[in-house]
Amino acid sequence: MQSSWDAKHSAALREYLTSGMSYSEIADALNTKFGTAYSRSAVIGRAKRLGYPGPDRSTDSLQRWPKRPRKARASRLQQPRERHVPEFMRPMPVFERTETAKLRCVEVAPRHLSLFDLEPGDCRYPYGGDEEGEAITFCGHPQREGLSYCAPHFHLTRNPDIRLERAGGTVSIRLVEVA
Repeated sequence: MQSSWDAKHSAALREYLTSGMSYSEIADALNTKFGTAYSRSAVIGRAKRLGYPGPDRSTDSLQRWPKRPRKARASRLQQPRERHVPEFMRPMPVFERTETAKLRCVEVAPRHLSLFDLEPGDCRYPYGGDEEGEAITFCGHPQREGLSYCAPHFHLTRNPDIRLERAGGTVSIRLVEVA
């Protein structure tokens, strides 16, 4: 087996192990004696490969370390817990069947303009884009004044009962003189 350990180093390792030194103490002693840079892990690995028994841990050496006090167990008062049913196990609500709403439509032949072809006064009502990869085009007819859609598409997108005009109130301005 190829190794960078010198025979003198291995002999010193065996000597230190029989004297009862720990692996970290052995690494420090070897590094001091031979001017090496062995780590604790390197010393452990070398000792295991050579089949040396571990450091002699007599009961005297084990008694110098204080034992940890046992942790006291917390009293477990049994309290009834609120039952939590996971979301996926909850029953699905049952809805009453309703009539399908009749959709409104307009009789407009759209120009199918792309976004780049739209002019500032063109209707922005979209068509297409329902299927994967399908292009979206726009109506392109003249807009209603102050709106984004032409008149038929404006009425299609709004509730027919809502007035177009916004309620305007009187605005009173009070001028205050600054001192």
